[in-house]
Amino acid sequence: MLLMMACRKRIVKNQDQQGSGGIPLARKLCYAVGGVPYQITNIAMGVSLQIFLLDVVQMEAFYVSVILFVSRVWDAVTDPLVGYLVSRSNWTPVGKLSPWLAFSTPFGVLSYLLLWYVPQGSMSGPHSVLWFLTVSCLFETLMSCYNVPYLSLNMFLGGDQRDRDSATAYRMSVEMVAMLLASVIQGQVVAVYNAEKQEACQQLDQAEEAPQSTSSHTASLQETQKAFLTSALVMGALFFLCSLIIFLGVKEQRAPLCSTEKARPSFLTSLKMLVCHVPYHRLVLGFVFSALAFQMSLGNFALFCSHAAGLGAQFQHLLLVLLVSASIGVPLLQAILLRIGKKATVFIGLSLFIPAVIIVACVPSNLPVFIIMCLLMGFSVATIFLLPWSMLPDVVDDFALRHPSCKDLEPLFFSCYAFCNKLAGGLSAGISTMILQFVGYKAGACNHGDGVVTALIVLFSPVPIALLLIGMVFFRFYPINERQRLQLQEQITTAHSQAPSLSSSDQRENAEQSSILQPPHADLTAAARVASDKSNSPSGKYGRPKWVVPSNANLQCHPQRHSSPQERSTEHKKNRHLSKNDPGRLSNRSNVKPSVSWV
Repeated sequence: MLLMMACRKRIVKNQDQQGSGGIPLARKLCYAVGGVPYQITNIAMGVSLQIFLLDVVQMEAFYVSVILFVSRVWDAVTDPLVGYLVSRSNWTPVGKLSPWLAFSTPFGVLSYLLLWYVPQGSMSGPHSVLWFLTVSCLFETLMSCYNVPYLSLNMFLGGDQRDRDSATAYRMSVEMVAMLLASVIQGQVVAVYNAEKQEACQQLDQAEEAPQSTSSHTASLQETQKAFLTSALVMGALFFLCSLIIFLGVKEQRAPLCSTEKARPSFLTSLKMLVCHVPYHRLVLGFVFSALAFQMSLGNFALFCSHAAGLGAQFQHLLLVLLVSASIGVPLLQAILLRIGKKATVFIGLSLFIPAVIIVACVPSNLPVFIIMCLLMGFSVATIFLLPWSMLPDVVDDFALRHPSCKDLEPLFFSCYAFCNKLAGGLSAGISTMILQFVGYKAGACNHGDGVVTALIVLFSPVPIALLLIGMVFFRFYPINERQRLQLQEQITTAHSQAPSLSSSDQRENAEQSSILQPPHADLTAAARVASDKSNSPSGKYGRPKWVVPSNANLQCHPQRHSSPQERSTEHKKNRHLSKNDPGRLSNRSNVKPSVSWV
């Protein structure tokens, strides 16, 4: 660990010398690589975990739906809690977020390997359900400890909004390439599984003897298990390597606007403030319904190709076409949003998904048409990956300007956003498997009835279209357009230029000088007022004198004590009595008032 810290300091030394005028390219690339672990594990689980549990472990569809839904809901619940814990973390010599990345990586890799390991003698028993449920919840928790600090790191890279948008575009491009690589690796595993399953079905059709068929089927399942575990080893190695790159190559930058006293509201108060922030909750609702639509469609993509379209052998190629299109679409969408704005780009990109899935549902067995529609779907996938995450920093900046005294809430913003994404994934997986269980889907069956085919078509096209239209309605009422975003950027630039640049020693020096220049009576009176306000404020920690709070202070983060009329009259008489006994008090009042700073 000490060696890694020393290497990290040497790597980021040149980045510090470039100042805060922008984000260096090396820092953007290292930051982008950090998104690979979450995406490769997510695409592997999304593509083949359902098939692995249904047909390899041979678990009933009901228990599979319980595992997928509970693990996603658990993951979604832990995200805001981890975000709050990250926001409460203190700065260390390596930063505030980097320690979370470093310590969650090895345990995350180990839990991911256990997710694809089948204990001997527990292929279909009840303890198999408990094993995979426990391991999946453990993995999702550790991924929250990794992913939430990583997403929040976008706000600590330095630079302005344009620089952060560029870093987000780099991240999405690298993540698309990572998803492409993961689909190739996991697609090979699914191809091995499809080939062995087809061979086993042919042997059953040839009416061979039952013991030979059973032994052959068991051997093929063992080979498939080894293929899944080998893929997990490759994913785990990539996970560790990318985490090492981001830890060594990215140094967190402190926010330009910082105060000596930072308000730290409670967890429930912070959540309430986020929910009440109009741009945030409209962006989140639009993102939830849109993500639910895409995950509902793409989560059943493998089963749709195998059972509804009859193109199970071409599934890997179709998935590659979709992801290649998405990888190309990210830089194109980044160029488009710079010209027409983010909000307009969202509607253009998401609208391409609707005709694509309609045409595929109408002619599912036509391979050339399927490939062309996968190209359109890829651009829509790039939209849902890039635009909401590019719009979120604008919402965080808007919140910071409206609540300038509430600091360090960036991890909570990103964690709640990730919570909604994972909740949508859990809902889509749980609903899909429950519907398949209801229509009679049988694990390991060679052929399925018309009810299963119809259910897969409905889950692939009509239901996602309805959800996507609801999400686009919320995006329509998202209040931050391009003009407001530019005004927001100007306000942030102005605030940064006016931010105090005094160091802590300079502030102590000025405090000592101001205390020397104050008259004795003024110093005692100011101290008495400070002590009175601190003892009588509701929090006792964040209360400040009512007459020294800046005009832009957030009242929600700093509760004030409102005195009664009797207290104000008593205080007025006391001040008048003091002014008679000390004639110089009134003349020194202008010197007393500015000298008292944040308490």
